[in-house]
Amino acid sequence: MPLHMPGSAPGRPWEAVRARLEREGHVVVTATWGEWLSAALTAPALRPLLGRDWQRYRRTENAVARYRFVTSRMLVKHTAAAVLDSDPAALELAYRIGGRPFLRGFDQLDVSLSHTGDLLVVAVSRTGRIGVDAEPVDREIPFGVLGRRMCTPAEAAPLAGLTPERQARVLLRLWTLKEAYTKALGQGMRLGFTEFGFGDDGAPATADGSPAPGGDWTFSTHPVLDGRYLVSTACQDTGLDPARDLTARTMLDPQFTGAVRTARHLEPGGPPRRAL
Repeated sequence: MPLHMPGSAPGRPWEAVRARLEREGHVVVTATWGEWLSAALTAPALRPLLGRDWQRYRRTENAVARYRFVTSRMLVKHTAAAVLDSDPAALELAYRIGGRPFLRGFDQLDVSLSHTGDLLVVAVSRTGRIGVDAEPVDREIPFGVLGRRMCTPAEAAPLAGLTPERQARVLLRLWTLKEAYTKALGQGMRLGFTEFGFGDDGAPATADGSPAPGGDWTFSTHPVLDGRYLVSTACQDTGLDPARDLTARTMLDPQFTGAVRTARHLEPGGPPRRAL
């Protein structure tokens, strides 16, 4: 089950986040943007916390979109900081082509983000790629309109005989699983949803329903926020058994951090900045 984090204050909840990642190799964290809004609006160091996202935050005119953006980035950085034993403001969130976020300088930690309605979801993994997707359970996905465009033939055949209510539930599960998987792969909508599928047990399958090769992926789906949303996760285990100690001081190259620390202290036009 995902861990719910209702605020940014330090303490035991964040220790649980780190413990979950150390034990299972990945962790999924949920929150609502309303729970984090006061922390965002009152944070004296919001600009350095957002880093390069500061200008995007200021340019977003719609208030709800702006608040969702800032709180989601805060949740990403606080979650990553919990497992890295670092200051959230010391982490730089960057984006690959297509918008997939990553932590600059920490390639050993993969990150995924999803938000819908008032829900924020962040997933991080130390074992390989990870993707997460969330949708409200009352989202209408008509089988006649979308079902045959997002389902493999093996998935569509049994769906046709279900009631509309049951169809909607199954389609929502499949939709979030496929979104999570394609996000983990960095493909987005470029990978057709009719090209791969999932069985009733959540195992990946080919278009004809045969078990798909590649046993290094696990998939899960959970209801969150009193069942109002469905969250699906696709997590890869490369089998490389990376170090469980993910603190920033063990992950960053000493020469690199030394150079960054020196550059920050020698930066012209002001007093020395705080080192990493």
